[in-house]
Amino acid sequence: MKRIGKNNKELSQKILYSLIMTIGVLVRNMSRKRSTAIASFLGDFVYHVLKTRRALVTRNLSLTFPLKSSAEIKAIASRVYRNQAENIIEMLRLPMIKTAEDAAKLIDVDAGNFLANTIGQKKGGVLVSAHFGNWELLGLCCGLLVAPFTIVVKPLKNLQIDRQINTWRTMHGNRIVYDWLALREGMRTLRNGGIVVMLGDQSDSSGSFFTEFLGRRTSVFLGPAFLALKTGVPLFVAMCRRTGDGRYKVENEEIEMGDLGTTKADAEELTRRYTKVLERYIYQYPEEWFWLHNRWKQTES
Repeated sequence: MKRIGKNNKELSQKILYSLIMTIGVLVRNMSRKRSTAIASFLGDFVYHVLKTRRALVTRNLSLTFPLKSSAEIKAIASRVYRNQAENIIEMLRLPMIKTAEDAAKLIDVDAGNFLANTIGQKKGGVLVSAHFGNWELLGLCCGLLVAPFTIVVKPLKNLQIDRQINTWRTMHGNRIVYDWLALREGMRTLRNGGIVVMLGDQSDSSGSFFTEFLGRRTSVFLGPAFLALKTGVPLFVAMCRRTGDGRYKVENEEIEMGDLGTTKADAEELTRRYTKVLERYIYQYPEEWFWLHNRWKQTES
């Protein structure tokens, strides 16, 4: 029975992979305007008809924005689903980005301050982002326009899809490191003058550190702060948001850490500082964040 179950799982994963690859071929052979329209339709379909995680999204938004009306919460939730559908479509179009010129057509980024304080000083840097805007586009395009990145990722359950997405992520010089190797490879990369990118809005299953995030206490990873403090490199927050014309804008901000040492308490304080920056963007552009994730599953006992 276990063997049959494993075979069925493998078959379903292969079917899903084939379906996604077929959709990818289709969207890469249509205009961006049409693919965006399809994304809007798919987002509406999932929100209004399938209602996938709609109760979770609505609850998360209501708890984060208690002063907003039910109609306002529903409007934001609907845009969340549209944006996430567009993220998927954009990800399937990543192979169309072949040069820095292609990347510049999609993303506006001013990385002068970031480069001046990292590569310009012949040192590495930690770049913290979130599941906000289109984070996959951020990694690929900024890898072309700014500098190659070492990106820390979690593996997907579907191994074929995981391999394919990693192929797209690394096709122009970026490097992928799985989360269980983040500490060792991150330290090595930073000491060699490289740039490590991590998403800082994820829950820490170990529950070693809790802080406020969007009005509720939850576990937060200390990894980005620990790496920056231990290697003495600057830490920046970079957020990629939509500008409403099919393009994206990347904004970055250096987090003050000159008054911090290398203790766990210092890493916790630095984590609080960059978490507040992530919050600021999510409060201002709530439709851009990935509310479908059960972010507050880890709470203090």
